[in-house]
Amino acid sequence: MPEPAIQISGLFKSYGDVHALCGVDMTIDQGEFFGMLGPNGAGKTTTINILTGLVFNDRGSTQVFGRDTVTDYRFTRSKIGIAAQELSIDWFFPIERLLYFQAGYYGIAPRKAKSTIDNLLKRLGLDKKRDSRLRQLSGGMKRRFQLAKALVHDPDIIILDEPTAGIDVELRRDLWQYLRDLHSAGKTILLTTHYIEEAELLCGKVAIIDQGKVLKEGTPKALTRELGHAGITVQLNQDAVNLEKHLSGFTYTAEENRLHFVVKDPDSSLPEIIQKLSQTEVHIQSITTNSSSLEDVFLSLTGKGINE
Repeated sequence: MPEPAIQISGLFKSYGDVHALCGVDMTIDQGEFFGMLGPNGAGKTTTINILTGLVFNDRGSTQVFGRDTVTDYRFTRSKIGIAAQELSIDWFFPIERLLYFQAGYYGIAPRKAKSTIDNLLKRLGLDKKRDSRLRQLSGGMKRRFQLAKALVHDPDIIILDEPTAGIDVELRRDLWQYLRDLHSAGKTILLTTHYIEEAELLCGKVAIIDQGKVLKEGTPKALTRELGHAGITVQLNQDAVNLEKHLSGFTYTAEENRLHFVVKDPDSSLPEIIQKLSQTEVHIQSITTNSSSLEDVFLSLTGKGINE
């Protein structure tokens, strides 16, 4: 078996009396699109700051491709490109030159970096802004620049800390497609987000984190099936009475001529519901389903919504 791209074990970090991380464990396989889903202040940024050497942990270990991020930091940092939330770069140089500077930090000569930088500027819609200073860019353009900076040395692992926070819907969807393309090309991607839709659409696996702890980990579909509460509403041709013996084993409520079922997986439950109702004298007029989401999973685990 190949080494995991990222291995986080027993990670603790406190800032005075504030416990940012309380024993985080996480394994991200090579080529995986992994999401850390949680509210602001959950510990997501602290985790990736420790992983990338920006913050020292109190206890625990972090490894990249089997090598320790502290004792073998030159190797591990060369494998990671990070698009952080905050901009920490010179505001006065043109963005094209800033990308050449970033490549130089990884020992990439300007001549060798040129084609990569040109491609990134074009792909991210920054080509016409290459001579602009960072302070002249819009918020969305700054987000694109952050991603270009993370990719300029062609890292194997891409870490994105809330990459679409505060940007418009059109740009968000453009970035989603680009991230899918990077993943298809074999990149390992670690995404932190508090957008439910983003995690469900992009991530093959997610860790739900809150108050410095990983509460649950798995694929979005498996988590929603285990902890979510999807619904099926069946409209009948008459009032829903005397159906209890036919629908034993299902959790449902009856409201005049409607039945509301609470199920884990609508796709697997619906055929059985239809079969049982067909054995009665009632006739089905319509059926609607409401799928569960990771928001429901988070609510089930914490008792609160992700943005509360």
